[in-house]
Amino acid sequence: LKEAGVWLVGTSDRAQKMLYDLDLKGPLALVLGAEEKGMRRLTEENCDFLASIPMAGTVSCLNVSVATGICLFEAVRQRRVEP
Repeated sequence: LKEAGVWLVGTSDRAQKMLYDLDLKGPLALVLGAEEKGMRRLTEENCDFLASIPMAGTVSCLNVSVATGICLFEAVRQRRVEP
C-alpha cells in the first residue's frame, strides 16, 4: 500500500493527535486494533499516522465497528465538496 501512495492511519489511545486533527482527504487505509487490546506494537509502528478517537465520560474503548464508523464518517466529512 505504501508503495502505491496510500497512507496507513491507525487508531490508538496513545496517539498524540486526535482523529479530527488529521488530514484524511488523500488515499489512505484505516488500521484498527482489537477491542480492549488495540493494535499490536509492530502493526502500530508500521502506520504512517496514529490518531485517537475522543471519548467522553467513563468510556475507555469502543467496539471496533463503532470506531470504524467514526473514522469513515470523518474521512467522508473532510472530503465533502461544498456546492
